[in-house]
Amino acid sequence: MSGLIGRKIGMTSIFDENGKNIPCTVIEAGPCVVTQVRTKEVDGYEALQLGFDDKNEKHSTKAALGHFKKAGTVAKKKVVEFQDFATEQKLGDILDVTVFEEGEFVDVQGVSKGKGFQGVVKRHGFGGVGQSTHGQHNRLRAPGSVGASSYPSRVFKGMRMAGRMGGENVKVQNLRVLKVIADKNLILVKGAVPGHNNSYVIIQK
Repeated sequence: MSGLIGRKIGMTSIFDENGKNIPCTVIEAGPCVVTQVRTKEVDGYEALQLGFDDKNEKHSTKAALGHFKKAGTVAKKKVVEFQDFATEQKLGDILDVTVFEEGEFVDVQGVSKGKGFQGVVKRHGFGGVGQSTHGQHNRLRAPGSVGASSYPSRVFKGMRMAGRMGGENVKVQNLRVLKVIADKNLILVKGAVPGHNNSYVIIQK
């Protein structure tokens, strides 16, 4: 599956040929360097390892510096492997937004925004306990009963409760590429993608 590593810039909107306003996300996709070529003979599977976003040399380990030196590039902050890449690439090749075309569909994966410790109403969409007219003094957003009676005398695993929300790997599928701006390494995809602005995303097609 071909793809690139990118950075989410933010959201905007553009007008299509019919004058309809379409919300879209701006992503800086690449340029990415091929930092390793996995082969079936050596690694047991075929994949391309791509690196994105230059990293300061003093913040890199010597092992990492040696690894990137083989590809003839500086250390990278984000490294991702792509299996079943559509085109054959060599070590040190540079891939940019030209791998995408306007009108095609891509999947975008990123880490969703962390929302901290949240209750069941926000986290799971619960309706709360009772109504304000039923004498619920201060329990409108409470989860209600979570366990059974004397048997089994425990709370089952997977019970939806309050807890940490967000900060998870999320993939949004079938987003249409609305525009490719090759000279600035930008692509515009329809709709929203996970993560905060300036977070890394993985774009696959």
